[in-house]
Amino acid sequence: MTDKNNRLTTSSGAPVGDNQNSLTAGRRGPGLIQDVHLLEKLAHFDRERIPERVVHAKGAGAYGTFEVTNDEISNYTKADFLSEKGKATDMFIRFSTVAGESGSADTVRDPRGFAIKFYTEEGNYDLVGNNTPIFFIRDAIKFPDFIHTQKRNPQTNLKDKNMVWDFWSHSPESLHQVTYLHGDRGIPATFRHMNGYGSHTYKWVNAEGEPFWVKYHFVSDQGVKGLDASVADEIAGTNPDYHTEDLFNAIDKGDFPSWTLYVQIMPFEDAKSYKWDPFDVTKIWSLKDYPRIEVGKMTLNRNPRNYFAEVEQVALSPAHFVPGIEASPDKMLQGRLFSYSDTQRYRLGVNHEQIPVNRPKNEQYNYQRDGYMRVDGNGGSNYNYEPNSYDHLPKEDDTSKINPFEVEGYADSVPYPDHDHYTQAGDLYRLMSKDEQDRLIDAVVGHMEPVTSEEIQLRQIAHFYRADPDYGTRVAEGLGLQVPDEVKEEK
Repeated sequence: MTDKNNRLTTSSGAPVGDNQNSLTAGRRGPGLIQDVHLLEKLAHFDRERIPERVVHAKGAGAYGTFEVTNDEISNYTKADFLSEKGKATDMFIRFSTVAGESGSADTVRDPRGFAIKFYTEEGNYDLVGNNTPIFFIRDAIKFPDFIHTQKRNPQTNLKDKNMVWDFWSHSPESLHQVTYLHGDRGIPATFRHMNGYGSHTYKWVNAEGEPFWVKYHFVSDQGVKGLDASVADEIAGTNPDYHTEDLFNAIDKGDFPSWTLYVQIMPFEDAKSYKWDPFDVTKIWSLKDYPRIEVGKMTLNRNPRNYFAEVEQVALSPAHFVPGIEASPDKMLQGRLFSYSDTQRYRLGVNHEQIPVNRPKNEQYNYQRDGYMRVDGNGGSNYNYEPNSYDHLPKEDDTSKINPFEVEGYADSVPYPDHDHYTQAGDLYRLMSKDEQDRLIDAVVGHMEPVTSEEIQLRQIAHFYRADPDYGTRVAEGLGLQVPDEVKEEK
């Protein structure tokens, strides 16, 4: 007889007598509908795969600790988890590729997601960024179209370089990120050997109510290393889970990776006059203008016990703020505040915050009730409305209201006023060594060669040329084309 503490049961807890043979009418059947164990197993199996993420489908994750190393950060934000030197906060991070499906290779040329959930005393704070400080577009209304170009052709179901470069060539704001992506950092050697960025501008508010604009930089203590494209292609064919395996094995053997967090702080009023729109996610702030300030250190020290329960079900959203950290007017960020939480409601259900990896450290008190998979008591016998007359029921805390900000102007569909998509991309090209420029050109030409439309190629070459004439000329030569005369005349 099997030990009662170790016996196989159904999901309702009843012991299973035979897990090898289904119930049949006689030796040859047919099967019996009363075989509830068989029906339960098959029904659950049919539903084991939740919808994969539309983007960032392939990923790896780990737990760790973030520790503050700078006592002066509280001058800029009242966020409790950043309040004093030595304060430690548990966290979870998910690294990912962006465009590929869940079975895609880790070593493709693609930005990497760098998404962190901090389990603070005041609720979860999610910083959902990438391993690049910039992005391809700057308005969320373009995001579905952009991602469609990175996925599959609706007729052939194949990846389509025509779609990719057609969109980029019609979206010159993408040039900075396109240059970054095809450079040496476009294929990280491992998740451990890449930096992470909040990418967007955020607002910090201190205890006195003084606001600041901020950008996050997580600098790898392991150093930044990239993979040669030929090596990456070989690994993709022999070990498509290379980065996932490397992260797990490093932590498993006690080689804990770490990152030092720095921020750039911009005085609130500077945003009105800075040479670049500080809320344009296709641009960076100069480190000379706003030097990095050290904040703390993030160390990953524990692997998940179950990939699905933790890495696949972790639900990260830039809408998860804590007092002292707020959104900026960044148009991409504004769209993500809705979209990320909404995609988790679709994938995991409206009560996904109750899943252990998503559950806040502090208690949740609100009037949200019911819905699929409610497992926490559902508010018990308490009333489910507010305002109410009962002191023991949750009430708002006016000290947690956002920092007021002024808005003005007409309601309209207005683009960013800055149309200089070339200076920072050109600066990035000119910062590269001659060898890195050579590798960049090779990567761009190799990516553009399959494009069957010369019109698309020439349109994109014009963008490269406007960033730097050498950049555009070399790409054109690599494709057997010439920079259009009208583009040269612009210079």
